[in-house]
Amino acid sequence: MNDTRTLRQPVVVDFASTAFARIKPVAVTAVTLSGAFWGPRFATNIEQTLPSQWDLLESTNRLNNFRRVVGEHDGPFEGLFFNDSDLYKWLEAASWVVARGPNALLEQRIDEGITLIERAQGEDGYIDTYFSVERKDERWTNLRDLHEMYVGGHLIQAAVAHHRATGQRRLLNIAIRFADMLCGRFGSASDGKIEAIDGHEEIEMALIELARETGQAKYLELARFFIKTRGQGLLKGGRFGDAYFQDDVPFDQMESLAGHAVRALYMACGITDLYLETGEEDLLPRLETLWDRLTAHRMYITGGVGSRHDGEAIGADFELPNAQAYTETCAAIGSMMWCHRMLAATGDARYADLFEWTLYNGMLPGWSLDGRGYYYVNPLEDDGGHGRQPWYYCACCPPNVARTIASLPGYVYGTDEHAIYVHLYAESDAQVPLGERVIGLRQRTRYPWDGAVEIQVDGEGEFALKLRVPGWFDSSASLTKAVDESGEAASTGAARTLPKVIVNGKPFDAKLDANGYLEIRRQWQEGDQVQLDLPMTVRVWQSHPKVPENRGRVALSRGPVLYCVERADMPGTDLDELYIDPADIEVEWQPEQLGGVVRLKAASQKRAIESSWGGALYLPLGANAHKGQSEPTTIIAIPYFAWHNRESGPMKVWLNYRGE
Repeated sequence: MNDTRTLRQPVVVDFASTAFARIKPVAVTAVTLSGAFWGPRFATNIEQTLPSQWDLLESTNRLNNFRRVVGEHDGPFEGLFFNDSDLYKWLEAASWVVARGPNALLEQRIDEGITLIERAQGEDGYIDTYFSVERKDERWTNLRDLHEMYVGGHLIQAAVAHHRATGQRRLLNIAIRFADMLCGRFGSASDGKIEAIDGHEEIEMALIELARETGQAKYLELARFFIKTRGQGLLKGGRFGDAYFQDDVPFDQMESLAGHAVRALYMACGITDLYLETGEEDLLPRLETLWDRLTAHRMYITGGVGSRHDGEAIGADFELPNAQAYTETCAAIGSMMWCHRMLAATGDARYADLFEWTLYNGMLPGWSLDGRGYYYVNPLEDDGGHGRQPWYYCACCPPNVARTIASLPGYVYGTDEHAIYVHLYAESDAQVPLGERVIGLRQRTRYPWDGAVEIQVDGEGEFALKLRVPGWFDSSASLTKAVDESGEAASTGAARTLPKVIVNGKPFDAKLDANGYLEIRRQWQEGDQVQLDLPMTVRVWQSHPKVPENRGRVALSRGPVLYCVERADMPGTDLDELYIDPADIEVEWQPEQLGGVVRLKAASQKRAIESSWGGALYLPLGANAHKGQSEPTTIIAIPYFAWHNRESGPMKVWLNYRGE
C-alpha cells in the first residue's frame, strides 16, 4: 500500500464540526494505551486477532465470494447473505491500527481487500456479492430480510475509517459510488423514488458519517429519510412482527426499545447522529427516555442487552433470565456506540459510565484472553456447555470486537472549547488538541484493579481538566439512572460521594459539575501533577424484585468489574448449592492467574440439599426438607470477562444469598 498519509485526525465518529455536540472527539492516534491491562490487549488485537481473522475470512471463502464476481473463483457463493460485512468490519479495524503507523502485514491485506471490493463493484455502484452473479434480478426485492443496506453501511464505515486513517481515497470512492446509487434510487415517492427501508439498521449512521467526511448533505438527507420512514409498517414484519424491525410505530411514538437488540441499538445510534447534525428538538428527549427505560427495565447487570434467543430480541420489562440470556456481543458494542453519541449530545457522565461498564462486562467477555476466541452469546449462568469459538457461521461479533478494541483509544478523552474530559481511566499517553494548543496527558494507573490515578499535564494556560466520577464509586448510586413507574427520571435524593483530588501535592477542592465530572479549572504549568483517589470497595448488588430468577441472590463487583463464580476455582462443587455470606469479602491480586486479575474470596455455606429430599421432586412443606445439611466453605470469584479461559465448567454471576 502506497504511504500517502496526510496530516489528519482520525476520529471514530466525527463530531468536530457538529453544531449540537457538547463534547468533541479525540483522535484514535492521539492516545497510546499502555500498562498491564490495556497494553497487552491492544497488542493482542494487532498481533493475534486481526491476522487470524483475515485467515478465517479466507478459509471460510468470504474472500472467494468477491473473487467469483470477476471469474477468479468457480465455486458457489458460501455463507450467509450478509457475509461481505465481515470483511468490511475487518477493514475498519485494520484501518484504525495502521493509522498509528506502518504495519506491513495489515497494510498488504487491506490493499488486497480493497482490490477485491474495487473489482467486484458494478458500474452502477452496486456491491453485494450475494447478489452479484446469479441473483442479479433479486436485488432490492427483499429489504426486510436480506440486509443489502446493512452490508453497504459497513462498507461505508470501513471506507470512512480508511480515509481518515491513511488519507487514501480508493475505498472511500467505492463507498461514495454505492451511496450515490442509494441516493438516486431511494427516497420520497414525490421525487420519483422508492419509499423503502432496510430490515437491519446500520445504513443510517453510516450515511451520516459519510456526510461528515465528504461534506455532502445528500447523504444526511437520505439517512433522515430512512429514519423518518421507519415505523410505518413498510417491512411487513413476517413471523416476528413489525416491532422486531422497529417498524411498528414511528420513533417519536416509541415508549421503549424492543425487537432485535442490535438493530434497535443501531437505530438509536443513527437517530442520535441525526440529532447531533440537525438539533431537531423532538429527538433528544425521546432518546433519553428510551435510554432510561432500557437501563431501568431491560438491561442485564453486565450491561448486556437482549434476553431472548428467539429473534435475538430485547425482552419485556424485567425479563432477564440468566442461563438463557442472549446478550449478543454485538449488542454490547451497539450500546457502547450509542452511549458515545449520547455523551457527545448531552455531556452527561452517566453515558460514559455505561460505556465503561459495558466495555468491561458486556463486550470484553466476548473475546478470549489469547485473542482468538469469541462469544456470540453471553449468558450470566452456564452449566459448562458454552465455550468461545474461533469463528461463527454468522461471524458478525468477532470483527466487531476487533474494530472496537482497535478504536478504543479514541474514547478515552473528549474536549469542549475550554476543557479536556477524562472519560476512561487507563494507563496511557496522549496529545490532546485544545483550541490552538496541544496538551500532553500522561495517565498512570493500575485501573481497573486499583483506583489510584495520576495524570501529568504537559501544557500551559488556563483550562479545565474534567474527571469523571464513575457511577460505581458512589455508594448512594445505582448502576443505572432510576426511573419512576411512569418511566420518568427519578431522584434518589442522596448527595453524591466525591473522591479526593490532589494537585501538585496539595488537596484541591474540585467541584462536581451538573454532568458528573469533577472540574479542575486553573492556570496550568508544564509538568503539573493531578492525583485522583477512587477507593475500590466490593459492591454487593441485588435485583429488582420483579426479576424472578434473582430473588434471594446477589452479584459482586469491584470498581468497574463484575464478578462470577466458576467451578474451575472450586472443583467438584455444585454452584447451585453455594450460599454466600457477603459480610466479609477478601480481595486478592493474582498476577499469574488469567493474565493478572483481582479475585474475591467470600465465606459461604455449601448445602447438601439433595441428601434431604431422597430423590423426590416435590414434598409437603415441613420437616425442614427445604434446608438440608450444610458446611462452611469459601467462594472464589473471578472477573466475569475472564470466565471460560481455563476449562469448561459451570459458572454463575448471581449467587444464592445466605441471608435469604
